[in-house]
Amino acid sequence: MTPSYTLKIDEITSSIEPPSEAWRERARAHLDTLTKPLGSLGRLEEIAAQIVAIRAERFAEPMKKGVYIFAADHGVTAEGVSAYPRAVTQQMVLNFLAQGAAINVLARLHQAELCVVDVGVDADFGEISGLFHRKVANGTQNMLHEEAMTKAQVEQAMAVGYEVAHQAVAAGINMIAIGEMGIGNTTSASAITCALTGAVADIATGHGTGVSAEAYARKAAIVRAIGERHFGSTIYPLALDVLRCVGGLEIAAMTGMVLSAASHKLVIVVDGFISTAAAAIAVAMAPAARGYLIAGHQSEEPGHKLLLDYLGLTPVLSLNMRLGEGSGAVLAMPILESAIALYTQMATFTSAGVSGAS
Repeated sequence: MTPSYTLKIDEITSSIEPPSEAWRERARAHLDTLTKPLGSLGRLEEIAAQIVAIRAERFAEPMKKGVYIFAADHGVTAEGVSAYPRAVTQQMVLNFLAQGAAINVLARLHQAELCVVDVGVDADFGEISGLFHRKVANGTQNMLHEEAMTKAQVEQAMAVGYEVAHQAVAAGINMIAIGEMGIGNTTSASAITCALTGAVADIATGHGTGVSAEAYARKAAIVRAIGERHFGSTIYPLALDVLRCVGGLEIAAMTGMVLSAASHKLVIVVDGFISTAAAAIAVAMAPAARGYLIAGHQSEEPGHKLLLDYLGLTPVLSLNMRLGEGSGAVLAMPILESAIALYTQMATFTSAGVSGAS
């Protein structure tokens, strides 16, 4: 089924306003009145203030969480950039639907609604239930030899993310985790990282799903060749061109979801390398979207730190993970909920009759 939404990128990007600085300052002032030494909750205070700035007068509403996995295949897998065959994308989607993956366990444990979206898997899922059928194409083209997607495909895939964000809002979800599944997508994320940050391929490329040392060297050379082919000496190409030339259908969908979710003032918890690549493209298109992002964790992929630095995000967790699926983002959600619970439920010095510091 093709996307049912028409995407008007300029309208979405222009509709995004930064989180409220007035509410952020109000939150900081309130945090200083709570029964604790000033700043003693560390990062939790910063997180609470950011969530209050995002949610404004709705900050005290219970957090309803959702995690969204966008799945698609990549033509560049023909170059041997992954230790796993392309068929694993389809197989893992079936595993998600059968409740057997790590993200299923974490989503159940932390009460996050899970939605799996086929935006470009090279397989026919028929009418299988539990899957959001929004296939744009059966994967991208091989970006080593041609542009990964057409302009129309990029817009259609972004429209999928836009549609999913609207469904999340309609369901009352106000904190989202964005994840992905797609064999070969760390190569895409590495190429995006190089284009956005100016990093060289050897620094931005990691081992992905666990390729050998020889395969890793080839992967880095392929990422370098991809950049040279599409961007040459161009410094910091346009974000949409980066997405079209070296992105993936799932990355485009996540980009659309980030933009739409920011326009609806949702708390957006990004996962690892690939979802952060999508978030970085979204921020390049609409800088105000950055204020809605929280980095769930820092992946073992070296390019992830480059993107986090590019976005100015400090990860909540660092667990040496490199799984994807939205797993690190969902793991961070209870910490975010803890931050806002402390903010809303702790007594103040005045209400508790406790003497403040002199």
